[in-house]
Amino acid sequence: MNKKISWMLAAASMALAGNVGASTIVIESASATPSGILADAAAYRSAVNGALQSATYAKTSVDSYNNITHASLFGGSSNFALKSTISFGVSEANAGLWQFRAGVDFGYGGALFLNDVALDSKSHDMWWDGQYTNPSQYFGATVILGVGNHTLTIYGFEGCCDGAQQAQFMAPAGTFTSFSTSDNLVSAVPEPETYAMFLTGMAMLGFMTRRRDRPAKIRA
Repeated sequence: MNKKISWMLAAASMALAGNVGASTIVIESASATPSGILADAAAYRSAVNGALQSATYAKTSVDSYNNITHASLFGGSSNFALKSTISFGVSEANAGLWQFRAGVDFGYGGALFLNDVALDSKSHDMWWDGQYTNPSQYFGATVILGVGNHTLTIYGFEGCCDGAQQAQFMAPAGTFTSFSTSDNLVSAVPEPETYAMFLTGMAMLGFMTRRRDRPAKIRA
């Protein structure tokens, strides 16, 4: 096998193994004002997703979910819908009891979901203000997570006037840490189908390499 193929195999293996400290954080926004306080988590998810279909839609990624503001990401500090999607992986070493908390500034309330399952919702004015002493002002949940890929999603509406926000996790035997690209979580745990496709591709690559490197027969 030549050096180029060896390098490709090594690079692919490293990519498949997953990166350390690589949670992915995507934040979406659009100008919006709900008709009123919404009834439950499902209603917030539906209303925010609907608002994000408007012409004012904007999307960005951040390296850290720590003291971010709408104004710093998109400009504007009032009358918006916000959706934050945090993707991360759980390894065997981190499987078990996890805690989540998200400090927000949502004048019309909002909701917290994990893997499309509602964890918490608040239907009143929420203003985190950097404090976790008042549970009514932030989202919180404790769940058991197994090995695999997980998605934490935050939905909400702000009227005025755009305070700072934060999203954190506590893995088993850990401390509360803000989600970021350096939070020591794996970015993804490959599914069995991914391993199968990877191994099939590598086998085909090796076969093609052996055929190409085989000496040509010399005819008399």
